[in-house]
Amino acid sequence: MRTARRAAVARLLAVPALAVLLAGCGIRATEVPTNFGPAPSRVQCSLAEPDVSTQAARGLPVQVFLLCGSSLVTVDRTVRVPDGAADSERRILVAQGLLDQLAAPTSAAEKEAGYSTDVRGGITVGRPRPGDPDDTLRLSTAPAGLTSYALAQVVCTFSDSAAAEGDGSVVLGGPGAEPPRRYECTDEVRARPGSTEPPSKDVAGE
Repeated sequence: MRTARRAAVARLLAVPALAVLLAGCGIRATEVPTNFGPAPSRVQCSLAEPDVSTQAARGLPVQVFLLCGSSLVTVDRTVRVPDGAADSERRILVAQGLLDQLAAPTSAAEKEAGYSTDVRGGITVGRPRPGDPDDTLRLSTAPAGLTSYALAQVVCTFSDSAAAEGDGSVVLGGPGAEPPRRYECTDEVRARPGSTEPPSKDVAGE
């Protein structure tokens, strides 16, 4: 019994002695395991600034809205527009170039930063029909047939470009007989494109 008591006392005395040794070594004793997780490997939704002069040499500098996380963010791209194109033709060419850029695969740097797109390839832009407002863009896929993400990307990209009137809205129609509608790119749409569709209204009487 005495031997067992001596062993227990020795163990109790060893605990504070160990704590003193650890403190003397600059190590802080703790009974709670810590796990700080892995170090961050990349910066989300952040790209290096592009070379504007190089972009201008490749075509008309534009911005398109891509998805990153749960919101829309702008990315610099270029589209080619022939010199001397009439204003109406220029609008269609710019719109088609923007659509092509939205549907293009994201670059390695964009993927690394978390960028993606929900716009699918093959969509084309046509001219307004008789009775449509002059600034109407007729898509080969009806706007209602796009996902909420893709529609937000298209509306915000077009409304902030030379393809629209520059008032934060764009008039879109589809290939059918349905009348076109005016869509707006709002702060809510940019922040939550998956749950907030671009508000729209009938353009009849404008």
